[in-house]
Amino acid sequence: MGAKGVLLVVHCVAVYLLQTVALSSEKFTVTGLTRPVLAPLGGALELSCQLFPPQHAQHMEIRWFRNRYTQPVHLYRNGIDLHGETTSKYVERTELLKDAIGEGKVTLRIFNVTIDDDGPYHCFFKDGEFYEEHITEVKVTVTSSDIQIHMHSPNIKGVMLECHSGGWFPQPHMEWRDSKGEVIPATTKSNSQDGKKLFNMTMALFIKANSHRNVTCYLQNLLTHQEESISIILPGELFSWKSVWIWIQSMITFVLIAFLMTSCVQCYLIHGSCSVINSPWKKKSAIVFVISMVAIIGIILILHLIPRVPVSDPHLELDTLWLEDFSVILFVLIVFKINFISFIYFRLDGKYGGNGDNSDDLVHVTGAQMSRR
Repeated sequence: MGAKGVLLVVHCVAVYLLQTVALSSEKFTVTGLTRPVLAPLGGALELSCQLFPPQHAQHMEIRWFRNRYTQPVHLYRNGIDLHGETTSKYVERTELLKDAIGEGKVTLRIFNVTIDDDGPYHCFFKDGEFYEEHITEVKVTVTSSDIQIHMHSPNIKGVMLECHSGGWFPQPHMEWRDSKGEVIPATTKSNSQDGKKLFNMTMALFIKANSHRNVTCYLQNLLTHQEESISIILPGELFSWKSVWIWIQSMITFVLIAFLMTSCVQCYLIHGSCSVINSPWKKKSAIVFVISMVAIIGIILILHLIPRVPVSDPHLELDTLWLEDFSVILFVLIVFKINFISFIYFRLDGKYGGNGDNSDDLVHVTGAQMSRR
C-alpha cells in the first residue's frame, strides 16, 4: 500500500506539472475597450486590458507604450515595475494596478493628464517568444466657460460683433444663432493654439441695421457634447446712424423743394408765371443745377450700394468711416450749392428783372447807364 500510495502521489504531481506547463504555453489574445476613452485635462486616466482566455500573467512581461516599443509608458517584468525604463514624459505619473493579474487583467493609471497624452496606447503582453497586444484610443478633452462678445463701434452699415473663447480641446464647434435658435452664417472664423496646445476660438458676425437684434455665440465640445453659450441683445439706439442719414437726406430734400417753390412763387409774383422757358439764363442755370444735383446724389448712391471691401476684410471699418466722411462732404456740398445758386438767382433776378428774352433787359439797362454818362 505504501508503494502504491507513493506512485499515486507522483502521478498526480506529474499530471499537475504537465497541466501547468500546458497552460503557461497556451496561446492567448489581449482584449480591451474598443471605443475611445475620454480623459479630462488635469485629471486621472485608467486603461484596462486582459488576456483571453483568462490566465495567470505575473511571470509575463507587460508593457504599455505609445508609438515606440522602446519608449514605454510603463514596464512590468519578472514581477517588478521597472520605473527606470519609463519615458521621461511619464516619470512618476503612472501606476499599474495588478489586483486581478492572476486572471490576466491589469489597469494602467495615468495622473495629471495633459494634451500630449491624447492618442493611442498599446497594451503588450509577452510570454517567452509569444506576444499579443491591444490598442486603446485616448481622447483628452477640456471645455471652457470663458466666452466674451466684443462689439465694435456701429456705423451706417451696421455693427461688427466678435466672439472670443479660449481653453478648448479638441477644437470645438462654433456658430452664431438668432433668437429662434437658427444658425446665422458667421462673417469670419479663426482659431489658434497656445503653448499648452489649447484652442483659442474667434468668430465675427456683421449685423446690418435692419437685421437681428438678439444673437447667441454657441460652442460645443464634439466629444463630450458639452455646450457653452453667451447672448447679446442689441438696442435700437445702436443703429441711430441710419436715422441720422435719413434725417440729413430729408432736410436736403426739404431745402431743395423749398428753394424751387420760393423761386417759382417769386417768378409768379413778379412776372405772372414761374416758367423759365422764356428766360435763357434761368433755363441754363436750372439745367446745370439739376445735372449737378443728380451727379452728386448718384455718386452717394454708388458709394453706398456698390461694395468695395468684403465684410470679412479687416479694413471694412476703415472703409466705412471713409464713406461716412465722404458722404458728409457731399451733403455739405449740396447744401452749399443750393445756397450759392439761391443767392446768385435772387441777386440777378432782382437786378435784371423781366422776362430776359434775348437778354433785352440786360441790354436796356446797359444802354441806359451809358446814356447817363
